[in-house]
Amino acid sequence: MYDIKTLVNKIEPKVIAYRRDFHKYPEVGWTEFRTSSKVAEILMDLGYEVKLGRKILKEEAIMGFPPQKEILNEIKRAIKEGADPKIIEMMENLPGVVGILHTDKPGPTMAFRFDMDALSITEAQDDEHRPYKESFSSVHDGIMHACGHDGHTAVGLALAEILMKIKDDLSGTIKLIFQPAEEGVRGAKAMVEAGVVDDADYFFAFHIGFGAADSVSLVAKTTGFLATSKIDVDYIGQTAHAGACPQEGKNALLGAASAALNLHAIAPHSEGITRINVGVLTAGTAANIIPGSAHMKIETRGETTALNNYMQEKAKIILKACANMYTLGCHIKDAGSAPSAKGDEELAKTVKQIGESLGISKIENESNFGASDDATYFMERVQSQGGKALYFQVKTPIASDHHTNRFDFDESCLKVAIQICAHLALRNFI
Repeated sequence: MYDIKTLVNKIEPKVIAYRRDFHKYPEVGWTEFRTSSKVAEILMDLGYEVKLGRKILKEEAIMGFPPQKEILNEIKRAIKEGADPKIIEMMENLPGVVGILHTDKPGPTMAFRFDMDALSITEAQDDEHRPYKESFSSVHDGIMHACGHDGHTAVGLALAEILMKIKDDLSGTIKLIFQPAEEGVRGAKAMVEAGVVDDADYFFAFHIGFGAADSVSLVAKTTGFLATSKIDVDYIGQTAHAGACPQEGKNALLGAASAALNLHAIAPHSEGITRINVGVLTAGTAANIIPGSAHMKIETRGETTALNNYMQEKAKIILKACANMYTLGCHIKDAGSAPSAKGDEELAKTVKQIGESLGISKIENESNFGASDDATYFMERVQSQGGKALYFQVKTPIASDHHTNRFDFDESCLKVAIQICAHLALRNFI
């Protein structure tokens, strides 16, 4: 039996280097070509079976995908920054990686998810921000890793190396899923619909950060996943001179503004938490022109999938009604989604036991997330087929809140997350 802690300590500098490399070259959802190439290359070198492209993503289930021209430009950028052109070609213009370890011994199939994408945020550029001071801040204007996904990806690669070193002690099959486009809950559904976890008996996901007071701590089970839908809306009207002939115009801005107000008037539901937000409304070109188009980005959330469906259905009724009020065309596009999910108590107890064995001083049985993560698609699919799933948290001191331009985390949490995942892989649950 190998000493996991010793193995992880030996590769900690490499893990931190991985994290800082990904932090320096962040990529938003569906453009993670450099990240995916680096991940695939390392997994191949370690001896994993690696799957890419349409083998792991069902195109019909992809949500919020950028225009093809943008994708091709991002691929060129990724290659310029060190992505392997041969691996890029294997991706078929779709980022994401699945690495599979076959132990050649009977046992369960276990899957781990690591999200890879960054956020559209301009990173702080001053010496009070450690990534800038230590020269690993983002080189991409307006994009940064502000939620810890650079750390998640680094943990996945370190876990891959550790598992190969302890392969003789493992059984069954282990899948390492490097997911694109978690932000905006756009990527998991396409992987699930491609069958990535259809053979999984156990599924694990985790998140680092969340602001532990002074040292790394553990949450064995994450609860309170809100189901969510992201909706893009385009209102199509008719431009006209606002002074000379306003009657000939169809004001798309007014339709969108009316929708924004009425969306926030949807009645809350007695059965649980519901949320709605109009995050973007853009329209108009000049004060003397009737706006001929308007674009909106909206999200709904619900404590359960049913409650989110209630919000989504009401929202779409309002969107269409406001278009009719102003005789506008209305194009509604589902841009992202995630169901609610609950982790399995048996697995939570195991994670807690592992945390105790690692000497983690503060361990919470559960914590309410109060947000969304499309890892719930994986959880839902595995559980629907009789398997078990869990989402845990490795809390650590952070420099600033998640999704802010000074976000950074204590990198000592990475080795804790690696050790927990490695010990889970060693557990023969069946």
